[in-house]
Amino acid sequence: MFIKRQIPNFITLLNLFCGCIAVIFAVLGQLEFTALFVMLGIGFDFFDGFAARILDVKSELGLQLDSLADMVTSGVAPGIVMYQLLSQVFGKPFYVTPGSWNSEQILASFDMSYVSLLGLLITLASAYRLAKFNIDTRQTTSFIGLPTPANTLLIVSLPLILKFQQEPWILEIILNKWFLIGLTILSCYLLNAEIPLFALKFKNWRFAENKVRYIFIILTIILILFLKFIAIPCVILLYILMSLFFKEKSGSENSF
Repeated sequence: MFIKRQIPNFITLLNLFCGCIAVIFAVLGQLEFTALFVMLGIGFDFFDGFAARILDVKSELGLQLDSLADMVTSGVAPGIVMYQLLSQVFGKPFYVTPGSWNSEQILASFDMSYVSLLGLLITLASAYRLAKFNIDTRQTTSFIGLPTPANTLLIVSLPLILKFQQEPWILEIILNKWFLIGLTILSCYLLNAEIPLFALKFKNWRFAENKVRYIFIILTIILILFLKFIAIPCVILLYILMSLFFKEKSGSENSF
């Protein structure tokens, strides 16, 4: 029984492990590898909850451990990714090194490069959301605000698009300073906004009761096939729009 209870926790720790590796790559500026390990971590994040439900071993420990792992994979990692992207536009902030701590040098180095630190607001907003999620009883079967894994996929998709779909208009948009700042602010808002969003948890496989999920999954597959990595931000937008639209149509029944 002890081993059975620990299986979901072990999967959660794999999420944390992937998140730690993702953070290392993000600090090094190797953002494509960051995205890879973030996606692996999010995969483990999905399967730990799935395993807990299948084995019927949900626990308070598992809930807290899951949030701690998510804080790294879906909190710290995307914040550093956005910091690195902003650094490509504004430059990296001045770092104080041993023997260089003096007020004149610090003030002289305080320029627009510090704007890149705004990317870490995503980490702060993610931490606030995860803490709120743990005590918000409204989010047992649905979400209020954008889940941190979805927000993280949105952020880490940007370096993948820059690397593998180098169209001039794409580069111009993503590396635009106002786009990156605006996306950072929007990301922080969506994480904690009072917007009801459906969850992809299936209580059964009947189409009538899961039509929103099935439609979303089908559209997601189509978008990925045609748009590749550009599909990721499109899927996040689709997720929000479908949640808002079907909320009006189906009322509380769709609050899953």
